[in-house]
Amino acid sequence: MPEPETTLAAVSDLVWQLRQDLTGGLTETLLTRAYAGEQSRRQAPCPQCERLITARPAATRTVETMVGAMVFERPYFYCRLCQKGLYPFDSAVNLAPGRLQLDGQQAAAKTVIEMPYDEAHTFFHDLTGVTMGAERMHTLTNHVAQGLTVLDIAPSREEIEKRIAQVSAGKWRRPVVVLGIDGAFVPTRPESARGCRPGQRRSRAKRPQWKGAWRDAKGFRFYLLDEGRIMHLLSWHQIQDEAELGKALTEIKKAGLIPEDHIRLCVVCDGASWIWKHVQSLFPKARQVLDSYHGKEYLHKMAKVQ
Repeated sequence: MPEPETTLAAVSDLVWQLRQDLTGGLTETLLTRAYAGEQSRRQAPCPQCERLITARPAATRTVETMVGAMVFERPYFYCRLCQKGLYPFDSAVNLAPGRLQLDGQQAAAKTVIEMPYDEAHTFFHDLTGVTMGAERMHTLTNHVAQGLTVLDIAPSREEIEKRIAQVSAGKWRRPVVVLGIDGAFVPTRPESARGCRPGQRRSRAKRPQWKGAWRDAKGFRFYLLDEGRIMHLLSWHQIQDEAELGKALTEIKKAGLIPEDHIRLCVVCDGASWIWKHVQSLFPKARQVLDSYHGKEYLHKMAKVQ
C-alpha cells in the first residue's frame, strides 16, 4: 500500500490495476489443486490404439482468460506407433486451442459488434485489463462468426413484431418497412499475409510480398420509418455473390421474420438488374423505388444525350 492511511479511491485504483494478477493467480491455484492428479499423471491411454504410454517431461503452457493469465505445468504423452501426442490436463480442464480462451474471445466479439475495431481494442483493455490489438480482435471475431447464417444473427419474429407495434401505436395506417439492397467491391488480403515470413521469428509478411484481391460484398437491411427517423430491424452484409444474397433473403422470407400483412414494404435500391430480380421473386407486392442518387445520375446522362 502507498500509505498507511490511504483513501478508498487509492486502494480501489491499486486493486483495479492488480486485478488480473490477483484473480488470475487465484484461478490458477484452484485449477492446480482440483486437477493435481492430472498434473502428476505418469501413464495415459493412447486415444487411437488405447495402449498405455509413459509421460514425457512436463511442458509449460500460458493461457489468458477474462480473469487473468495462468501458467500450467502438465505432462506430455506421445504414442510412437500412432504418432499422436496428447495433454490429458488440457482435455480435463477443457482448454481451448491458442493462448486466449473462449471467454476472452466471446467478450472481444461482443465488443466489436458495438464499435469500430480501432476503438474496441482500447475500450476492451480499459474495461477488462486484457490487452488485445485491433487485428487480433478482427481475426477472433471472424473465427467466432464462422458458419453463422442470417437466421443465426437475426432477431426473432416476436422481437421484430414488437418493434413494429411500437411504431404503429396510435396510427391507423400500417407502418413502412424499407428494404435496402446494394453491393460494392472491397479490397481483401490473402491468408498468407496473416502469417509469418520464413526467417526472423515473429516477422510479419510485408505488403509487397502479397497481392490482395477486390471481391464483391453484397448486403441488405430492413428498417422501419418513423416520422423522419429509422428503427433498425435486421441486416446481413457479407463478401458474397448475388445468388448467396438471394438465398439469405429467401431464408428470411420462409422464416416469416418480416410480417408483410402488418406493414407496407418499400424496396429502395439502385438500378442493378440482379437486385430487382430477387425483389420481384420474393416481394412482388412491395413498392419499388429507385434511390434518389442513382435517379439523378440517370437523368443527368439522359440530359447530356439530349
